[in-house]
Amino acid sequence: MRNILLAAAAVSAIAAPAFAQTTQGPSYYGTLGYSQLDHSDGDLGAITGRVGTKFNPYIGVEGEASVGVKDDDFSVAGVDGKLEHQYDAAAYVVGTYPVTPNFDVFARAGYGTTKIKAELAGVEEEADGESWNYGAGANYYFDAQNGVRADWTRRDFTDGDVEADVYSVSYVRRF
Repeated sequence: MRNILLAAAAVSAIAAPAFAQTTQGPSYYGTLGYSQLDHSDGDLGAITGRVGTKFNPYIGVEGEASVGVKDDDFSVAGVDGKLEHQYDAAAYVVGTYPVTPNFDVFARAGYGTTKIKAELAGVEEEADGESWNYGAGANYYFDAQNGVRADWTRRDFTDGDVEADVYSVSYVRRF
């Protein structure tokens, strides 16, 4: 019995450092990029920033915020108007599959809010909407910390039957 206990202690002394090296704590990242919101009423552009935490290589969460930088002009019955993207914010659960150490693909789902302003014939109207969001994308890392991200997100707004697609390209920094 004593030999079994000594053997088990020796194996645990050898295995514990190896186990400690393979288990990882949370990792963090941030992104900054450009997002294009495509909607039937117009195409709008925004600067988008994200911060995220990966609890392990496969599951994480992220939050994002965007500020509109590209407006769209439109015409209704010969009257010119303008559509402006004010801001949006959202939170997501993210599932990631690491294909290689430098390339991973992900899917995400979450909830957000968007505010848009329209002007037609001198009359301004603001609209904000809550949305269920889902999408997919990929990250490619040039080294251990720096990379690029491309993604698509569908926003299904809860007020009526309105949808919008958002396409983003961003710089990624892992911490």
